[in-house]
Amino acid sequence: MLRELLESVLNVGMSDLQWSQAALPIRHGGLGIRRLQDIELPAFLASASGVLELVTRILQVNGDDFSIPFAEEALSLWRARCPGCDDPDFPERQRAWDEEICRVSLDGLLGHSSGAERARLLAVSRPESGLWLHALPSPHLGTLLDDNSLRVAVALRLGCDVCQPHRCVCGANVDVQGRHGLHCVRSAGRISRHHAINDIVRRALISADIPAVLEPPGLSRSDGRRPDGLTLIPWEKGRCLLWDATCVCTFAPSHVGHTAGTVGAAAEAAARQKCVKYGQLIAGGYIFVPLAIETTGVWGEQGRQFVREIGRRLRSRGFDYRSGAYLAQRISLAVQRGNAASVMGTFGSGASWGGLFS
Repeated sequence: MLRELLESVLNVGMSDLQWSQAALPIRHGGLGIRRLQDIELPAFLASASGVLELVTRILQVNGDDFSIPFAEEALSLWRARCPGCDDPDFPERQRAWDEEICRVSLDGLLGHSSGAERARLLAVSRPESGLWLHALPSPHLGTLLDDNSLRVAVALRLGCDVCQPHRCVCGANVDVQGRHGLHCVRSAGRISRHHAINDIVRRALISADIPAVLEPPGLSRSDGRRPDGLTLIPWEKGRCLLWDATCVCTFAPSHVGHTAGTVGAAAEAAARQKCVKYGQLIAGGYIFVPLAIETTGVWGEQGRQFVREIGRRLRSRGFDYRSGAYLAQRISLAVQRGNAASVMGTFGSGASWGGLFS
């Protein structure tokens, strides 16, 4: 029933493996729609461990010889599902039991995957890739994804079919998963996503009382290209900060060989390239941060530290202690909106909109 309801709400079809992934917690690459058979053992074991001392006091029995009925059978079942795993250090916590079951389930999914599918599973199991799922869906805050963007975002996360096979506006063939649009040379969502990410960062810096400007005039690298943003006051040690954002495709043919083996490999490679390109400005006394993100939501380490520092400065200014999390969620939403625009842009203007009601 849960699976049928989820497919109906999201307008996506899921195979058994995709449903197994969707039933995992968000931190393990799922959607957080938990199944009873996945949480019944952790819930019972945590409850049995948590009330054991109280029950022994009520019944006035020796706690060393007493056990909650069926607790041993449940523990045996858990050990059978998680072979080689040690019992949790804090058995009264349900998450401690559930964490091992989720790891085993994710390892099982990875064992059935290779190439782009393995790269996808590795990427979505990183915490930052699911930030958009934690955002409060409010149209007033600008954090609500439209129906089509949500459908595409979930389908890309689970590896579901997105569209019918067709020919992209660039002439390349697009399969049912629609991933070509994420790295197409004529990607429709690349520019809007790039502008959205930089605008979010600039507004966050201004809120943290750090004036910043986008595409600073009079400051460019050797080929005339300007960085995306500049702080107008020193960021650290008397030096102003430059940042440049980029969003690379995890599934691009040039990257998938690396991302299938190392999560975040594409983002880290893009960050290194940015540092080389802006080497002249770095030597000129500026601090440079490459804000590299993959289409699956994985962040480069330097970008992650940069956003974390902005969040810290927002909190020091008296903003909500979750300000850093909200900032990261907005960036994650911008990536998902760009992904949806890129996938839908492969149809061309005549196929995706317009027509009778244009």
